[in-house]
Amino acid sequence: MSHYAIIAPPLYSHVRALEALAQQLLERGHRITFIQQAEARTLLNDARIGFYAVGERSHPPGSLARTLQLTAQPSGPGIFRLINDLAQTTDMLCRDLPAALKKLGVDGVIVDQMEAAGGLVAEALGLPFVSVACALPVNRDETIPLPVMPFNYATDARSKKLYASSTRVYDWLMRPQGEVIARHARALGLGKRRGLHECLSPLAQISQTLPAFDFPRWLPDCFHAVGPLRHAHPAPLASEAATSSPMVFASLGTLQGHRYRLFQRIAQACRQINVRLLIAHCGGLNASQAAKLAAYGAQVTDFADQPAVLSQAQAVITHGGLNTVMDAIASATPVLAIPLAFDQPGVAARVDYCGIGRRASRFASSHTLADHLTTLLSDNGYRQRLMAMQPQLQQAGGAALAAQIAEQALDDGRPVLAGAA
Repeated sequence: MSHYAIIAPPLYSHVRALEALAQQLLERGHRITFIQQAEARTLLNDARIGFYAVGERSHPPGSLARTLQLTAQPSGPGIFRLINDLAQTTDMLCRDLPAALKKLGVDGVIVDQMEAAGGLVAEALGLPFVSVACALPVNRDETIPLPVMPFNYATDARSKKLYASSTRVYDWLMRPQGEVIARHARALGLGKRRGLHECLSPLAQISQTLPAFDFPRWLPDCFHAVGPLRHAHPAPLASEAATSSPMVFASLGTLQGHRYRLFQRIAQACRQINVRLLIAHCGGLNASQAAKLAAYGAQVTDFADQPAVLSQAQAVITHGGLNTVMDAIASATPVLAIPLAFDQPGVAARVDYCGIGRRASRFASSHTLADHLTTLLSDNGYRQRLMAMQPQLQQAGGAALAAQIAEQALDDGRPVLAGAA
């Protein structure tokens, strides 16, 4: 069978999603190799998946820890250091991938949308490649805001002007990465490129989202919204309202679990309205901080079986991570999104637009958070709208369909149109 390479940023949630896709391709008889800096090997759990290290000189031991630290604190001056770090990784991959792909003898490449190097190099080498959106898709449509923007969807002239101006600001901020993309695109003979959206596959683009969880927008014919890419079967879909006393689950993901002050305000809010709270901090808090939160009446743990917990919760408080919101749809659990960075403002805006939850500022007081939770727990409309989205989630296809699409595109070298896989 075929040998596919996977190129992705060394981030836990992205690797988890692409590992689930890789496992499906392994079951179909293919060979899979991840290519990234050496330390990214630790993010893989399945020993059947190969790993090829690149960037030994530019990304020595300790580089990944620096990247993750910058990703966990993406505000103030740190955002510029993070952008430069992302640009350096793209630069390294554009330099090292051509030799690596040739040495490995791969037949096709699966590329995370957030890493431009994979698409640029694959196209230059004449290798078929597939793009995967593990976060909100970077595909651009001037009628909607970029995924990193917090704006509501609207069609009036003022909103369109806001979308356009915010896009210009974003492109200015991202110019270190844009310059790297442009320089390597010229060197590889690909013409003018500057953005991630200009490095996507013409064969197939796969997304973890659902059409029901998005703004009205344009997407290419080869775009496939397959829902979450998961290792295991999704949690059972909720069918009736829970009857136990209200319980709220709070998680800020693997990178933002260190935000003790925010967890503290969440715990205070839940105590104000007398609801149970389970906090999963993903190892971000120390024992002293966990004990202080427990003093507010919260149950505190490092990790939790999120789908199982959500099936018992009456509301979830999240940083706006796409994975958590998809799990909330599966369990019909109303969402309070508190976006912190990256595509989380866009996810939160879609939560609000779809009527499946509410969003709040990360600076919101405990009283404001309590008011949001009271509304979510008392208005059954949120749960009803979540349940209305579940049939689409059930039929989306997930990792199994994503593997079928990727296999067809990479082996045939022709576009796979939506509905044709």
